[in-house]
Amino acid sequence: MAMEDDSIGWFSPNPRAIIPLENFHVPHALKRVARKKIFEIKIDNRFGEVIRACAKRKDTWINAEIIESYEHLHELGHAHSVEAWSNNKLAGGLYGVAAGGAFFGESMFHRVTDASKIALVALVEHLRAKKFALLDTQWTTPHLEQFGAIEIPREQYLKMLKRAVELPRRF
Repeated sequence: MAMEDDSIGWFSPNPRAIIPLENFHVPHALKRVARKKIFEIKIDNRFGEVIRACAKRKDTWINAEIIESYEHLHELGHAHSVEAWSNNKLAGGLYGVAAGGAFFGESMFHRVTDASKIALVALVEHLRAKKFALLDTQWTTPHLEQFGAIEIPREQYLKMLKRAVELPRRF
């Protein structure tokens, strides 16, 4: 994370938040939005635009060095974006890093109501289809709790992480 002095800090929260893929919950109202097919989902179509949109907020941990680093990870095939498009415009999305069977969600944004939530639903569907084992969100928020985010102790997280990153998976 970018610190106030523009240095980069490394954080490993304890407890750690994850969304168990097998228990992912789609709120009823969001299911209705999904059925309307308002959004088209694209993966890795505009990674740079997604991370920059995530950084455009009053308080952000995403600075220029982090953007450059994640764009390099994207070029190497490790960082990915899931995007919700509406009327041929980027409406919302998220990005993160994949390693083995683990995906580390970093940030999300929306320009249109529910767009980032639809992107999250699409991410989970993608991870399930690719047989990923872990969706790490680092922190829990009320926004993520509605989807089933939970906090687990670091010791449990590290065991899950070890198993997940050893899986031979491709995003």
